[in-house]
Amino acid sequence: VVDVLVLSPLGVRRDRQRQGIGAALVTESLAAIRHRPEPLVFLEGVPAYYPRLGFRSASSMGFTPPSTRIPDAAFMAFPLDAYEPSLRGALVYPDVFWRADAVGLRP
Repeated sequence: VVDVLVLSPLGVRRDRQRQGIGAALVTESLAAIRHRPEPLVFLEGVPAYYPRLGFRSASSMGFTPPSTRIPDAAFMAFPLDAYEPSLRGALVYPDVFWRADAVGLRP
């Protein structure tokens, strides 16, 4: 078992979108956690948005999502300083994600 980080759910109110708030939240979060001992940060997100912030397809890196409710294109990861390319496996969400119904993209 390897501890990882998860940066979702994350959202910006619709009337505040397209002002750089989301990008700033993600960029600052990644800067704050870059040197932590965990190797990766995962998220469920819009495939057209997060790759420009350095996220890539988690499945192409050898990881499987914690639920079939997460489309493959939305399952992304960002390698941190401790990342080793040989790391593979299934992401397992803690129970609180399921209790809060915070798994899977929403329209």
